[in-house]
Amino acid sequence: MSRFFAMVRRELKSVTKEKTIMLAIVIQLFIASFSSVIVTGLMAFYDPDSIGQSTKMTVTVGVVDQTDGPLVGILKEESLRVKSLPDAASAESAFQTGRVDTVLLVPEKIGNVVNMKLMLPEMDSRATVIMMVLKEPLKKYESYLREQNGIAMQYTDLHARTDTSYEFLYSLILPILMFFPALLAGSIVIDTVSEEVENKTLDTLRSAPVSLNQILGAKVCAAVITVLVQCTAWALLLRLNHLYIENLGLVLLLSATVGTIVSVGAAAASLYFKDRERAQFAYSMGLVVMVGLSYLVSPSPFSLMARLATGSHYTGTLDVLLYMVPLIVLGAAFLRWSGRLLSTQSVH
Repeated sequence: MSRFFAMVRRELKSVTKEKTIMLAIVIQLFIASFSSVIVTGLMAFYDPDSIGQSTKMTVTVGVVDQTDGPLVGILKEESLRVKSLPDAASAESAFQTGRVDTVLLVPEKIGNVVNMKLMLPEMDSRATVIMMVLKEPLKKYESYLREQNGIAMQYTDLHARTDTSYEFLYSLILPILMFFPALLAGSIVIDTVSEEVENKTLDTLRSAPVSLNQILGAKVCAAVITVLVQCTAWALLLRLNHLYIENLGLVLLLSATVGTIVSVGAAAASLYFKDRERAQFAYSMGLVVMVGLSYLVSPSPFSLMARLATGSHYTGTLDVLLYMVPLIVLGAAFLRWSGRLLSTQSVH
């Protein structure tokens, strides 16, 4: 076992020398460290309505002819800066000079109708953000006007949708961060195995009192260790960004299981093709197929990761252990046929 662990340490040292791999790890580190900032931008595409809930942008609203009315009170409740303006000309001047970000003109009611006018900047992105920020206070003002006119409204969420940010963080950001190290582990194995085969150093290692399976096992083990180290670091960084992960042990176990499956498949591709470029291409195509087929499983790895991280009562250890079944089958087949894969003549 001492020889095996010595080979694992050797592989871990070689990983730190791979610039491409280290760059990929740094990119993940950046995403995890600034997830709260990045998520706000991504959610603008995922659900534009979430901008008004998550943005910290300060908006100064110019309100015409509303010194201390209900609209001004509602805007202040939403932490918006309100500047009262005497007339439309003053409002336009304040808007053009940048003293206010937007202007609300609320003329006298005609019957029971309020024809409100809104001035927005010409820049589409800024106008969109201001609209999203104003959406909630304007809905409250609309409800206030209905109550004043004796119109009772009861809102019911028929679809029972979850909070957008919660859904986005746990169903997309977290699985990406936890599964990307597993995909990176496959690339690590391909690089190390292909390098040994192309440089004929694998034969030199086999001349030592270690078997081929021990050599390959050390490479896979080193790759899985990088998965666990990265995922643990990402979990800590996400916690600093107020994204808390339930069942962290099971989440790490699932990531390690997927990483091991991917690494064993990558090692098999490297032994068969015997050069890095074709092995990487086959590995990439295999990943696309595997990700597609994974959605036929219930729950899929992405869904299972999200459920575990949110502490679902209907998901637990058994669901994670089920993913070890294909790992055991694939690992046993690989250990049995690794020698034949190495001796097989690769088709060019």
